[in-house]
Amino acid sequence: MSESTAKKLTHFDASGQAHMVDVGNKAHTKRIAVAIGTIKMLPDTLQLIINGSAKKGDVLGTARIAAIQGAKRTADLIPLCHPISLTKVSIEFEIDDKISAVICTATAETIGQTGVEMEALTAVSVGLLTIYDMCKAVDRGMAISEIKLLEKHGGKSDDWVAK
Repeated sequence: MSESTAKKLTHFDASGQAHMVDVGNKAHTKRIAVAIGTIKMLPDTLQLIINGSAKKGDVLGTARIAAIQGAKRTADLIPLCHPISLTKVSIEFEIDDKISAVICTATAETIGQTGVEMEALTAVSVGLLTIYDMCKAVDRGMAISEIKLLEKHGGKSDDWVAK
């Protein structure tokens, strides 16, 4: 890895070794991140979710709790993430009948020294994986896609919004 690349990628030191970034001198600011993702499925599977008739129970309710847990456990899953104190995590599900999908949006918030992008992205991932797990008996062909950061606010770099 070149020295200039190592400087751009903050999780690598000058010699290219992975390390946890030192955030000790950063200011405590309010930080917010919003992420989104989609799980597409057969129309009959979507109807099971909408009707609440999936054999494993309330799919979206369970996925919401799992997504919140995922946000809270991000530092346990992503090796170089800082464990942070979340002040809020909210999960929204939208049904899209046109593409036979559930869209998950996660918002994570903290007041701290590092951002919450990874927590929002992890929440979406875990929420969608939970939907897959709860419905795989009837639809193994479900596809999770387009997990991405929509926006982040706060910190030294301030606001960023996807184009």
